[in-house]
Amino acid sequence: MIQITPQMLIYVATVPIDCRKGIDGLTSCCKHVLSKDPFSGILFLFRNRALTCLKVLVYDGQGFWLCTKRLSKGRFSWWPTPENDATGVVLEAHELQTLLWNGNPTRADFSERWKRILV
Repeated sequence: MIQITPQMLIYVATVPIDCRKGIDGLTSCCKHVLSKDPFSGILFLFRNRALTCLKVLVYDGQGFWLCTKRLSKGRFSWWPTPENDATGVVLEAHELQTLLWNGNPTRADFSERWKRILV
């Protein structure tokens, strides 16, 4: 079971992937496309081009977890856009929970303690 904690780093790939990829293909994307270490414990989130499928990849110290959510109808209504040619963005745990339920984390009304502090 994957436990998502507020301290966990969640990295979202902004470019679509081929959702037929398994653990080996996604770890390769982490290394070569996102320039991140897949063994670091970062939770990686990927999407397909049609925005109907999400894949979560995370290493828990013993092995990889790969989870898929495919919508039976409709599309995911929100996805982050790349900033300054970045291939990924960081989300917080509560934003990921909202996204997985097909919500828009930028429009959700989180309590004050959960809002990101802009420096």
